[in-house]
Amino acid sequence: MNTVPIELLIVEDNPADVYLLEKTLKASKSPINIHLAVDGEQALAFLHREGDFVDALRPDVILLDLNLPGIDGREVLAEVKQDAELKTIPVIVLTSSNAEADVHKSYELDANAYLTKPLDLEQFAHLVEAIEQFWFQVVKLPGR
Repeated sequence: MNTVPIELLIVEDNPADVYLLEKTLKASKSPINIHLAVDGEQALAFLHREGDFVDALRPDVILLDLNLPGIDGREVLAEVKQDAELKTIPVIVLTSSNAEADVHKSYELDANAYLTKPLDLEQFAHLVEAIEQFWFQVVKLPGR
C-alpha cells in the first residue's frame, strides 16, 4: 500500500456532495490529502498556485464537477488539459449530468473518466469507494 498521501483536488460547489466525498474518502485505506475548490476560478487559482494558493501542492488527481458557478467545469478541464504543466493530472468528471453531450464533450476535452453522481446516498458512497480503490490503489499516477 502507498504510504505517500495522494493529493486530491475536489472541485465541487454542492456542500452536501463535498461532505459525502470527504466522509467516504477519510474512511479510505489510502492516505489522502483533500483540497477543495468551490468554483472554477478557485480551482484554477489552486492549480496555478495564485493568490491564497501560492503554497498549494500539485494534485495527483482532480475530481471535477461540470456545473459550477462562474467558470464551469468544462472550462477548467479544457485549461488543465491544454497546460503543459497540468495536462498529466488525471481529471475525473463527477457530475449530476447524464447528458450524452456532456459525456462526449468531457472526453473530447481529454477527461480521464466520466462518472454520474447517483442520487442514492449508499450508491454515492460505493462510487466514491470505487474511485478511491481504482485511482488511489490500482492506478500508477504520474509523479509530482
